[in-house]
Amino acid sequence: MTGHIRQSGEHRGLAEINVTPLVDVILVLLIIFMVSAPMMQSGIDVNLPETTTGAALEGQRVVITLTADKKLYINNDIIHPKLFTEKMSKLAMMKKEVFLKADKSLPYGDVIALIGRLKKAGIENVALVTLPTEEEENGQNRR
Repeated sequence: MTGHIRQSGEHRGLAEINVTPLVDVILVLLIIFMVSAPMMQSGIDVNLPETTTGAALEGQRVVITLTADKKLYINNDIIHPKLFTEKMSKLAMMKKEVFLKADKSLPYGDVIALIGRLKKAGIENVALVTLPTEEEENGQNRR
């Protein structure tokens, strides 16, 4: 007997994988990530002052943040105030420009003192980060 004849009682296993449930699960995960991605915004929560002039930050920049409770951050990393000048001195060897984000509720003197510390550490350019104000159609600022 050279050929194999299948009897009606034999069942052959299903060799193909049903991909429809896999595609459904992947699409659901994709939707979940698309909805949750804007909520996972990184950064430090700071109430920035608003101005009518200003440009958006572009590229990799060093951002110094001073929060309302006077905590210092370099980019997204918190730094102890005693280590700040040392860290800035090392940074000044590579980069001479930083961006400063300070909470608008801070006293003016605190922001100026921080700028002085940056200048003393060797940073030549300190750019202040602000939010653009929304203007009405007639050109007057909202209050």
